Amino acid sequence: MGALKIVLSVLFIIVCVALIVLVLMQEGKSAGLGTIGGAAETYWGKNKSRSMEGLLVKLTKVAGVAFILLTILLNLNVY
Repeated sequence: MGALKIVLSVLFIIVCVALIVLVLMQEGKSAGLGTIGGAAETYWGKNKSRSMEGLLVKLTKVAGVAFILLTILLNLNVY
């Protein structure tokens, strides 16, 4: 059981670092507030889910779920 806890702990640290990096790579929500009424909607703004920003959002969600699951698994006292 000790080896499993070590493996989960190492995986937890990797997920934590990945989550920090993913959040820092995303651009802020206030990036486009300078326009009036959102008139500067571009092609990339309409297809945000297909852009790099959309990929970062999806990866952040996956890393967040992995973080929560690993936190729960590491805090179970079944040993």
